[in-house]
Amino acid sequence: MKDNRSHRAFVVVAVMASMAMIAIEATIVSTAMPQIAAQLGQINLYSWVFSSFLLTQTAMTVVFGKLADIYGRKPMILLGIALFLAASVLAGFAWSMPSMIAFRLLQGIGAGAIQPVAMTVVADMFPGNQRGKVQGYLASVWALSAVVGPLLGSIIIHNLPWAWIFWINVPVGLLAALGFMMFLHEEKQTRSVSIDVLGAGLFAISISALMIALTEMESTSSSYTLIALVIFVVTLVAFIWQERRAEAPMVAPDLWLKRPIAFSNVAVFFASMSIMGLTTFLPMYVQTVLNRSPLIAGFALTMLLLGWPFGATVASRQFHRLGLRPIMIAGSLLIPAGTLFLVFLSPSSSPVLAGVGSLVMGFGMGLLNIGALILTQESVNWDQRGSATASNVFSRNLGSTLGAAVLGAVLTYGLAHATNGQTITPEQLRTLLNGTGAVLADGEAIRLALQQALHATFLVMLVIAVLIVPACLLVPHPRRGAAVQKA
Repeated sequence: MKDNRSHRAFVVVAVMASMAMIAIEATIVSTAMPQIAAQLGQINLYSWVFSSFLLTQTAMTVVFGKLADIYGRKPMILLGIALFLAASVLAGFAWSMPSMIAFRLLQGIGAGAIQPVAMTVVADMFPGNQRGKVQGYLASVWALSAVVGPLLGSIIIHNLPWAWIFWINVPVGLLAALGFMMFLHEEKQTRSVSIDVLGAGLFAISISALMIALTEMESTSSSYTLIALVIFVVTLVAFIWQERRAEAPMVAPDLWLKRPIAFSNVAVFFASMSIMGLTTFLPMYVQTVLNRSPLIAGFALTMLLLGWPFGATVASRQFHRLGLRPIMIAGSLLIPAGTLFLVFLSPSSSPVLAGVGSLVMGFGMGLLNIGALILTQESVNWDQRGSATASNVFSRNLGSTLGAAVLGAVLTYGLAHATNGQTITPEQLRTLLNGTGAVLADGEAIRLALQQALHATFLVMLVIAVLIVPACLLVPHPRRGAAVQKA
C-alpha cells in the first residue's frame, strides 16, 4: 500500500462511517420491526429479518477477507458498500416479509465485505503501536451506535415512513465510498492467483446451514434443524476435502491453525458467546426479577457500552508497553469476573450490582478484542492480513450466534423445570416486561421461575467465560524484543 499518511485521517473517517452503517443496523431495525411487520404481515417470519442478515454476513466474511488479499482492499470495500446500499434501498421498497428477508440477505453480504476489509485497511495504514488507538475509535462507534440506534429508530418510525430505517444508510454509505475512492491508494495487484470458487461456495453453504440450525434450535419443530445440520456436516466434509487439494484454498489451514491466530480466535469466540448472554438476558432480569423500569435495565446494559470502548482505549495505549498477550490475559480474567456479579444477583439485589458486572465485562471485552485483533493481524504478512482479520470477525459473529442459541436453550430448559413443565406464554412475559405483572394472579410465581431460569443461564455464561482464560494462556509469548508475535 502506498504512503497514505497525509490522507490517513480521511480514510479513518470513511472506515468509521462504513462501520457505523453495520453497527447501527441491528438496533435501529429491531426498534422499528414491530411496526414494519404489522404492515407487511406474516409475523411467523419475523425472526428471519434478523437471522438472514447475520447468516450471510457471517458466511461471506471469510470469503471477502480472502478476496481482499487477492484483489486489494479498495475494490472489495467499495463492492461491499455498493451491495449494502443497493439492498438498503430495496428493503425500503419491500412489499412482503419474504421480499424483506431477501433484501436483508443481500445487505448481509455487503456487511460481510465491509467489516473485515475496513479493519484490514486500518491494519495496512497504521503500524501496530498506532493501530490500537484507531481500533479504540472503532469500538466507540459500536458503543455509540448501540445507544443511538434505538433512539433514531423510534424517531423515524414516529415521524417518517418506515423505509427511512433503511434509506438513512444511503448518504452515510455514499460519503464513505467517496472517502475511499479519493483518499485510499493501493499499489496495483499484479500477482495471478487462482480463486477457489468451489471452496468459497462450500464454505458459504456450510456456514449458512449451521446458522439456520442454530436459529431454528428453539423452534417447536426439529425437522428444519436436523436437515440443516445434515447439510452442514456434508458440506463441511466436502469443504475440508476441497481445501486440502486446492492450489490456493479459500480458508488456508496453515493460517487458521497458526497458534497465535487459532487461540486468539477461540478466545474471541467464547467471549462473544458470553457477551451475547449479557446483552440478551440482563435487561430481562432487571425488569422482571428486580422489577425495575426499562430505563433502569437500559442503564445497567449501558455500562457494557461504557466499559468496552474504555477497555479498548486502555489496550490501545498500553499494549506496546505491556505486550498483547498480558493485555489479552487481563481481559480474559475480567470477563468471568464480571459474570460472577450476574451469578450473585437475587430478587433483593440492587440493579447497581448488575451494572457493575456489565461494566467489568465490557472493560474486559475491550482489552481482549483489541489484543486479539492486533495479534492476529501482526501474525501474518500483508498478503494474508485480510484473511486473518476475517477469521477474527468470523469467530466473533459465530460466537454471538452460538451464544444466543445455547443460552436461549438453557433459559427454555430452566423455565420448563422451574414451572414443572408448564409453559410461560409470551403474553405473560410481555406483561411482566411492561411492568404490569402485579395484576397477574400468578405474577410472583412467574417472576420466581424466571429468576431460577435466568440464574441457570448466568451460571452457563460463567462456564463459557472461564474457557476464555486457558485460550489466552495458550497464546504464545512473543519473541524477546518484539511487541507482538510475528508469524
